[in-house]
Amino acid sequence: MKTANNRLDIAIKKLYTAFHDDCLHPECCKQCAVGNILDHSDAWKHFSDDHGSTKLNYIGHINEAFGKRFNGYTPSELLLIEVTFLKACGYQLPLHFKNNKPENPTNKDNLFKGLQAVIELLCELDKSPNVMDYTELFDNLRISKKSLVLK
Repeated sequence: MKTANNRLDIAIKKLYTAFHDDCLHPECCKQCAVGNILDHSDAWKHFSDDHGSTKLNYIGHINEAFGKRFNGYTPSELLLIEVTFLKACGYQLPLHFKNNKPENPTNKDNLFKGLQAVIELLCELDKSPNVMDYTELFDNLRISKKSLVLK
């Protein structure tokens, strides 16, 4: 599905591809949601002191202050994307060996929940309609069924 925003389209395509190619892993900085959006780079992890935190550290603040963007996203947006992904996948944040985490981090159901939450957030950030909202699809099916019954 194409949207009006190029960075959104690219990010969704990368996440969708990673999900289907089994290259989406919440505990890997290069294969998590942000790692995939940033072409398997882990440079973003230096914007915060904790994986799963939205608190920018010195490096994050400097990059943010200078208006630096990474594949279209600011450091604070990248951290928000990652937090959203991890929470939806069932992690207690920040990511730490003592905190709760899913039994199987690459379980497709958990990853899909994470993917869905991230895409919803990306749409929100770009002020686009949520491409994961399927209610309109069901409304259209109900309308088409009514028209079939009336014929």
